[in-house]
Amino acid sequence: MNIESFISRRNKLLALMQEQGGGVAVIPTAREMTRNSDNHFPFRHDSYFYYLSGFSEPEAVIVLIAGRSGNRSILFCREKNLEREIWDGYRFGPEAASEQFGFDAAHACDALDTEMPCYLEDVNTLFYSTGADNNLDAQMQNWLQAVRSKSRSGVTAPEKTLNVRCLLDEMRVFKDDREITLLQHAAIISGAAHARAMRFTQPGRYEYELEAELLHEFRRRGSQAPAYSSIVAAGANACVLHYQANNAQIKDGDLVLIDAGCELDSYASDITRTFPANGKFSGPQKTLYELVLAGQQAALDCAHPGSRYMDGHNAAVRVLTQGMLDTGLLSKDKVGNVDDAIASGAFRQFYMHGTGHWLGLDVHDAGSYREAEKNGDEKPWRKLEAGMVLTIEPGIYVRPAQDVPEEYWNIGIRIEDDVLITADGHLNLSRDTPKTVADIEAEMQQ
Repeated sequence: MNIESFISRRNKLLALMQEQGGGVAVIPTAREMTRNSDNHFPFRHDSYFYYLSGFSEPEAVIVLIAGRSGNRSILFCREKNLEREIWDGYRFGPEAASEQFGFDAAHACDALDTEMPCYLEDVNTLFYSTGADNNLDAQMQNWLQAVRSKSRSGVTAPEKTLNVRCLLDEMRVFKDDREITLLQHAAIISGAAHARAMRFTQPGRYEYELEAELLHEFRRRGSQAPAYSSIVAAGANACVLHYQANNAQIKDGDLVLIDAGCELDSYASDITRTFPANGKFSGPQKTLYELVLAGQQAALDCAHPGSRYMDGHNAAVRVLTQGMLDTGLLSKDKVGNVDDAIASGAFRQFYMHGTGHWLGLDVHDAGSYREAEKNGDEKPWRKLEAGMVLTIEPGIYVRPAQDVPEEYWNIGIRIEDDVLITADGHLNLSRDTPKTVADIEAEMQQ
């Protein structure tokens, strides 16, 4: 692990805090959650905490002090406990954690109640995200009250609280070289899993069998876990955007939509492919599939520095809406031309979601989609810049309806790739995952 990148991020946050007049930041990791009885859900650290530390143990808190005399970074973590390590595995303990993860100091988490009131004395600003951890919120109030109780001695508590996540969100929008490498590797693993599922698919198998193939490939190639619950949706199930059951039998003539990605060293991939269960697109399936592919290409053409975030969505909507009119999914007599259908929102009958989102430590990653300053009545969509990573994922979902051609009923298609904005355009991180009609059909013949 390259600890220097985590130290650099802490230093950048400290510099931003100094620009705000200095203060103390408190960033906790996630809590362990009970599944049932004494059994816990698999622990996954908080993304903000990990972004600054690289430390993946539970019961930990980062404290950053941007003071008049300099900056300090402090980690609170579990004590070294050889007996608990027999049951739960290795613990760094404060001394080793401080050395291994580049903190100025580290203490046992039990010392928080003793140390934090001292850190908060005579501090102008508390950088903290309230509401994220109710237990820590209560502790924070106790610490602040302990400081306020010294007011007659001339000690002051922080005058204001700023949401530290707002500063971190903007940092996380831009990926460094290490993050880009992990995102690329995660996309390669996920692409191989999608290809494996395609080759395995045939009518008569069940959606969960394809999910098992995905999970097998994720782990076989070194991923620690899925980045989110995989969607494996055959036939009409593909028209349910967040379908989760994955228990239906796949029928001859179905299209299968798989939305799945792995997490590698905490970084996510998010890829969707749609393919025919029998290995051959029917005429109507191919028509709509190539329409979605054209919509995605229109969005990809907008993936470059200077383009605004929603330009890709708007470009995809125009292509998809024109295709809906051309295929008869939308009636020109009822909705008018393409401009009319977009203005009225008629296209949303078949395409009702956005065309992408930020990608990184979280599948729907942190960061604003709009600029900070208003231009007129609202904040404009932000411009894309080198180092941003986003998904591009248009789709069409056709539920049976009286005025919809029956040949398209129960066809659900989404095509999603992970895209890095570069200085001169973009790089499709999931480019090796079969996507064209010819490539998918060829993959399924293997």
